[in-house]
Amino acid sequence: MHALLPITCSGLLLALSARGQVQRTAPRAPFILGEVETIHSVVLGEDRVLNIALPQGYHPDSAARYPVIVVLDGGADEDFIHVTGAVQFASFPWVGWVKPSIVVGIVNVDRKRDLTCPTTVAKDKADFPTTGGSAAFMRFIAKEVLPFVDANYRTTRERTLIGQSLGGLFATEMLLRMPSLFQHYIIVSPSLWWDEGSALDIPADALSAPDIGVASVHISVGKEGKAMVGPARKLAALVRKAHVPRVAFHRITDLDHANILHEAVLDGLRWGRED
Repeated sequence: MHALLPITCSGLLLALSARGQVQRTAPRAPFILGEVETIHSVVLGEDRVLNIALPQGYHPDSAARYPVIVVLDGGADEDFIHVTGAVQFASFPWVGWVKPSIVVGIVNVDRKRDLTCPTTVAKDKADFPTTGGSAAFMRFIAKEVLPFVDANYRTTRERTLIGQSLGGLFATEMLLRMPSLFQHYIIVSPSLWWDEGSALDIPADALSAPDIGVASVHISVGKEGKAMVGPARKLAALVRKAHVPRVAFHRITDLDHANILHEAVLDGLRWGRED
């Protein structure tokens, strides 16, 4: 019954021995995902880091130009790597959900400061004393990040903003206050409970203006409770009233706040460009 066991072990030992004899034919080299740019922000009064992933075949001297996808929480230990992977997959020719794109991850310094509007809630002020800097962060993106990327990389004017949680709160504020900066918004599990939901009280006048250029808004939320689901649904209704051409609200009931981002981003990339 066990006659094959010695033969199997001997084969394993031979395989291990052979593997130990394999030699490299070139020096070990790092696997490079993208580029790291450090810029000085006059708006914020500090240096900021951008992680940038270029599409396959990108060449600075080529005539080809590429859309830009901006990722909030864009550090290497945050969302940059797996969102870049999702974009790469979605832009494969045999998938074709998006065009090959330049992914720009904005690395956090103080995300509670940059991604939140001021709050009137005393406890939040006490717990998070640096909050309330979203207006400055919007100017930083509008006046410094996007012009820097356009000046140094081969871009088109097609842009997407991706944000989750506080990043989704910030993306909502950007959508309502400065909508023309991006044509596509992927808003995941937005923390619209912040400041007792004041983001949903922002007038949609800018978003409702003619020829504003917003083509799609994809809002998703997981199994996260009424405080998250209800406001996200209200946001979708508000954006629809502003006559944005394509608006989606997607409830992903088998995922939660911790694990929704990857699926939500792929859904948003695919849906936003469907004919």
